[in-house]
Amino acid sequence: MIHTLAINKHNEIRTNLPIEEILEGDFQWSWIDFDQPIDDEIEKLHHPFRFHPLSIEDCLHNLQRPKIDYFETYTFFVTHCLNPKTIKKDELNIFLGENFIVTFHHHASIEVNAVKEMLTREDVATWTQYTVLYQLLDHLVDNYFPIVYDIEDSLAEIDENPTKKTMEALLDELFSTRHQLLSLRHTVVPMKDIVHQMINNEKIAALLTKKEYYSDIYDHLLKISELVESNRELTTDIRDSYLSYNSHHSNRIMQILTVITTIFMPLSFLAGLYGMNFVNMPELQWKYGYFLLLFIMASIGIGMFILFKRKGWFK
Repeated sequence: MIHTLAINKHNEIRTNLPIEEILEGDFQWSWIDFDQPIDDEIEKLHHPFRFHPLSIEDCLHNLQRPKIDYFETYTFFVTHCLNPKTIKKDELNIFLGENFIVTFHHHASIEVNAVKEMLTREDVATWTQYTVLYQLLDHLVDNYFPIVYDIEDSLAEIDENPTKKTMEALLDELFSTRHQLLSLRHTVVPMKDIVHQMINNEKIAALLTKKEYYSDIYDHLLKISELVESNRELTTDIRDSYLSYNSHHSNRIMQILTVITTIFMPLSFLAGLYGMNFVNMPELQWKYGYFLLLFIMASIGIGMFILFKRKGWFK
């Protein structure tokens, strides 16, 4: 579906006009949104817009790396959106021209819908296609924060109570979290480069009003990038701490089993020795031999237990 919005000379909003009428008309600026377009609608990128085939190819191949491409009559942006609830990644393509902005997305975009709602509420006289671009980027970046904060809270809970879950469950959760953070990193770092280019590239920076707003977006991306890296390090620290704890726990079990085995070694030797069915074993004929052997075995066991306890093997 294609949604169109055009601002005439009287700052009046005209919606759902044909693209040809908008391009041929006398409008201050326009916003054409390709919302989950079908093949016939995609053809309009070729005509009447005549966008470069490489730009159109990037639109059709979803989840390209975020970037900026400069062309003679427009600037092309590939950006990534993240759903705060599902962390599902989607692509939002933006064509920015002298008096138009075109957005293209294969799935419903909460950022585009939010900016459209803002535009209908506010004074349209203060808006241009550059305002739409800023608001789209701002909403897009703001939706990264809840994802990072949720991951941070989850890691904090694991860090505070690492023994609540089994080792397998905890490691699965940590690896899943690291995968999410890696996906975030692959989105945030290129987006940070895009905004940095926008601020410092003369070709596009000259067109932007209020560059400090884009600097604010860049600061947000910088903060998110730092949070992602710190949380990735935290997952490594938690994993190493948990593996160290489990290794120590396993060593303690082995130590106790070793003590028990050591105590029973001489007892097993005595039991095996006097369990042999030789005829000439004088002790077997003595009426107190059995009780003496039990006493010796008990003394050895208790003595070794006391010895190991004094050495701290049971702490």
